[in-house]
Formats: sequence, C-alpha cells, structure tokens
Amino acid sequence: MFGTRPLRVEIHETLTLSQWFRNMARLLLLKPGNNARSGEFRPFRMGGIRPRLPAMTNSQLNIVLVEDDPDISRLVQQHLERADFSVRAFFTGAGVIAAAEERPPALFLLDIMVPDGDGLELCSQIRRTRALNSIPVIFLTAKGGEANRILGLELGADDYITKPFSPREMVARVKAVLRRFERPLALSTLKVGDLEIDPGAMTLTVRGEVAPTTATEFRLLDHFARHAGRVFTRDQLLDAVWHGTTYVTPRSVDVYVRRIREKIEMDPEDPSYLRTVRGAGYRFETPK
Repeated sequence: MFGTRPLRVEIHETLTLSQWFRNMARLLLLKPGNNARSGEFRPFRMGGIRPRLPAMTNSQLNIVLVEDDPDISRLVQQHLERADFSVRAFFTGAGVIAAAEERPPALFLLDIMVPDGDGLELCSQIRRTRALNSIPVIFLTAKGGEANRILGLELGADDYITKPFSPREMVARVKAVLRRFERPLALSTLKVGDLEIDPGAMTLTVRGEVAPTTATEFRLLDHFARHAGRVFTRDQLLDAVWHGTTYVTPRSVDVYVRRIREKIEMDPEDPSYLRTVRGAGYRFETPK
C-alpha cells in the first residue's frame, strides 16, 4: 500500500507575454545557441540524441521574420519550419531590405515594435522597393487595437496577427495569405479604360505605367473588373477574395478599396472606376 501524502496546490501569478512565449519555446525543446542574437538556435539534446529536423527542400518557401524577442522568434521559427518553410530571422529592421533584395522571400512576417525603427516603417519601405513591393506582409504584434490594424492595412499589410497567438493559427494564416498570393488560373489580359490587368504576370498598368499592388489588392481589383456593373457587398467580397476567412473583417474591405482607388483613379475622392453604392457595397464601372 502506498502512503498518503498531502496534496500541494501552488497558485501562480499571471504570466507576462514574454514569459508565456518562453515557456512555449521550452516545451518545444529549443534553447538559444551561444549566438542567439544572430537568429541561429540549437535544439536540446535528449539522452545524447539530437532530434531530427525536417530536411530542406528546393520547394520550401522562404519567410523573412523580424522579431526582437528571442523566445517569440524561436517559437515562430520552429512552427514555420515544421510546416516546411525556411525562415531567415532578424532581431532589428537593419539589413532586412538589402537581404530581401538579394534573395526575395515569399512573405515578410514583421513585429511592429523592433529596435532601430518599427515594423510599420519597414512595411512602408518594402512597398516602396520595386523588387519587393508585391511580396505579402503579415504583422505579428502586441498592438491589437483596431486603429493599429487599420494603419497596418493602409501601409500595405496583408494580415495582422496579435500576440499572444496560437502558433498553429499563425501558420494557418501564413498559408492563407500565400494561397491568395498564388497566381490565378490563366485568364486573358483585361483592358478597361486606361487600366490593363494581366493576371498571368499579376501586373496592373495604369495610364501606361506599371502600378505596384499587393497580391490581395490585385485579386480584389481583378474580381471587380471581371464583374463590371455588379454590386458586391463586403461579405460577398470577403467570400470571393478572402474565401470566408474569419479573421478578416468587413472594415478591411474598405481599406483595400481605398488603396486601390489611390492607384487607379485620377481623383480617389471622386472615383470613376470603383464606385460606392450607399447601403449596399461597391461596384466597378467602365468609364464612358
């Protein structure tokens, strides 16, 4: 018979955000290497056996991660690599643009609050850089207020993930953004007024000049233009372009419409292509 032992109950204080991510990283059997600030990490050894990591393949998509907290960076990197992505981790915004131009990633994952600047400014630089301006950007940040979300979308972000987050949801949302970025089925180039929309190359030409767009902006404009004259509600647009993704709100549609108008309209305040139908939604019209 086993003797009885009094039950000991410990009550812990609420974990801080950093402590929560640190504990998650420990559960994943990771520890920072001697050069943790370089973004390189080594797994724990268990019984002298090193856990096997997935082999790199040519089909892996590269993601640039900018996150100044080593524990969060390690957690994100581990889950993305498990999903067969390769990750280049940076702890500041310094050198990110140059590194990305040398080897363009499939996606940027940016924290807003990083040393040497902030993720919002880095996103703005990405959108101004010709070789990078069509690459999707996701913000990964503790700033979860609606004003911050809207500002991020207005600067060209494709999604906005707030901390603390589920690592599995984070990976799912990365995949969802990349699916939106995939080139659509081959369709003929569409010419409407002084716009030319080429879905094969995912390029938009406005009055003879190529206008940079994000993948989401391009898909939304392409959907509007191929259904000219039809009124779409915000919910219908969410289903058609975002495929019913629950974390994208109708307010996000308004932000993207405003960004598209800034690129295609002579006067975004008095649009001739993308018109608002009060009480209903939006309609794309061919100028007469």
